[in-house]
Amino acid sequence: MSSHRSFLFFFIVFIFLASQSSVTSRILPEISVTTSSTLYVADSIRRTMDASSFRLNQQEEQTHSPSSPSSSSSSFSLQLHSRASVRGVEHTDYKSLTLARLDRDSARVNSLMTRLDLAINNISKSDLKPIATMYTTEQEIEAPLISGTTQGSGEYFTRVGVGNPAREVYMVLDTGSDVNWLQCAPCAECYHQTEPIFEPSSSSSYAPLSCDTQQCNALEISQCRNATCLYEVSYGDGSYTVGDFATETLTIGSASVQNVAVGCGHSNEGLFVGAAGLLGLGGGLLALPSQLNTTTFSYCLVDRDSDSVSTVEFGSALPRDAVVAPLLRNHQLETFYYLGLTGISVGGEMLQVPVSSFEMDESGSGGIIIDSGTAVTRLQTGIYNALRDAFVKGTTDLELARGVAMFDTCYNLAAKTTIEVPTVAFHFPGGKMLALPAKNYMIPVDSVGTFCLAFAPTANPLAIIGNVQQQGTRVAFDLANSLIGFSTSNC
Repeated sequence: MSSHRSFLFFFIVFIFLASQSSVTSRILPEISVTTSSTLYVADSIRRTMDASSFRLNQQEEQTHSPSSPSSSSSSFSLQLHSRASVRGVEHTDYKSLTLARLDRDSARVNSLMTRLDLAINNISKSDLKPIATMYTTEQEIEAPLISGTTQGSGEYFTRVGVGNPAREVYMVLDTGSDVNWLQCAPCAECYHQTEPIFEPSSSSSYAPLSCDTQQCNALEISQCRNATCLYEVSYGDGSYTVGDFATETLTIGSASVQNVAVGCGHSNEGLFVGAAGLLGLGGGLLALPSQLNTTTFSYCLVDRDSDSVSTVEFGSALPRDAVVAPLLRNHQLETFYYLGLTGISVGGEMLQVPVSSFEMDESGSGGIIIDSGTAVTRLQTGIYNALRDAFVKGTTDLELARGVAMFDTCYNLAAKTTIEVPTVAFHFPGGKMLALPAKNYMIPVDSVGTFCLAFAPTANPLAIIGNVQQQGTRVAFDLANSLIGFSTSNC
């Protein structure tokens, strides 16, 4: 009789434990989660002090003669620099630098969301009523203007050779744009850049595009002048570039690529002060990956308070150790790269939000994009509130501080050297997970120990994974197989 009771007891215990295991697996299926992460407070504060001492990178210009045209199977690599290491720091203290960054970031996010809203509502920028003339020629091209920011929003720069002979210039890297462009002489209106303005007349490979070319027809806004193509790109913060659309040779690393369509901007306002222009890494036909005829590219964003260098690579395979997620596209706007996200966990527990909160609907609204130009990740307000509340619940031992700008959850860590904070992780289909290092979501906002949770809410249906959360991770895009890979060991 006692043996039957013993058997029954162990059977009940077994069933209980099995049921507990199944509950756990529904919360975090098939993955092992570190519930806390270490933040090295003293090191982060020291970097804020080092950042204020950055000076302009006075890298000498180099000239190159183009080599043979590269084949579609070639791989290319470019160095990638943080904005501070290229431009130097114009602010006397780290808090004013942080506030300037957040102002630029808000303008950037408004720009992306405005562009998507126009696309969803089938409104072309060329349909908007012109307010001001931006490029005075025999036949003028016009576009709407609003007051723009003079600080610019580019946070990561790369160095590219333009023309033949090649002149090296700094260009902003941007996954949220398709059109490549740079400032050109003569300037009707140009902002300050670190190198001399590009002179198309000094390049033997510069060739204006005619209005009937595929490249001209692919522009969102274009116009003809003397049978040659004019382009215009405007941004939601009021910045713009206008000029001639042409083909030119770009020197990328040691390889030269001929006949790349680029905008030669004679009137440019507001955006990316310090850089010569922009390299578009978006999903459109005019973006650099498409023009290089490559189906893969990747980048690693260095700490933006660092003067270290990483790379942008074209034509290389996904890293073998990459955490892989679906790459989705929006039929309304081909530029943006959408991420197949299924959930977010804080401290090892999934936020109680439906998967549909991260999905795009049939109209093209909603979803979550990954963007190199946005700094702080934006989440729909309900998701953000759930994340913040879970994080605060796991940091009751830390001293709260007053909020700063868009950050409402901040801490006074002046007396700390290291702390443990709840791990924030992104979750993807198939039980895959990317756990963020603590420094990618608990960031200093001054040099005296104030740290804030680096996420922000948005009332817009579109969510954005920003570059603060991407720092130190190689983000790889496999366009042919619709995959995005994240590797923390390939920077």
